[in-house]
Amino acid sequence: MLVLGVDPGTATTGYGVVRATRPGDATLVECGVIRTKARDPLASRLKEIHDGVTELIARHKPQVLSVEAVFYAKNGRTTVVLGPARGVILLAGEQSGLHIHEIPPAEIKKAVAGTGAATKEQVQFMLTRLLRLKSVPTPSDAADGVAAALAYCMGAHLARLASAGAALPRATRNTLIGGRGR
Repeated sequence: MLVLGVDPGTATTGYGVVRATRPGDATLVECGVIRTKARDPLASRLKEIHDGVTELIARHKPQVLSVEAVFYAKNGRTTVVLGPARGVILLAGEQSGLHIHEIPPAEIKKAVAGTGAATKEQVQFMLTRLLRLKSVPTPSDAADGVAAALAYCMGAHLARLASAGAALPRATRNTLIGGRGR
């Protein structure tokens, strides 16, 4: 499975392409950022983001687009400004027929670092461990895109385990999750 993870932004949109071949085995294919110029009109910047994501989809042919969901931010203006960027990213995925997954930042942190309260540094450290990287993906927006992709891969793995577990006899399921086997 190939996943394109995106961290939306109007100035800098981070992305990461992660290939998951089997549970617990993911590799980083590419990461980077799509930068726009602050002096350009918003419509031009949004087109540039849309075109950049569309080009990534055409080049890598992922099955999934995993986008960091922003419901609110400390600064209300940030939330308002990110909405259009998220919109054109989601549009690019929809136009390409991808499965689209929106994932809140706390869920990304929990999937990658084990806790939804993880710091940016803790998430980046875990990216290097889980993807066997020599260094943290840079800039940090790219690392956030990689984390969004990896979080989807890890969540998909857990969903497969859960659905496989649902087919097991109750005693076996309870034993596997640490319960009693009755």
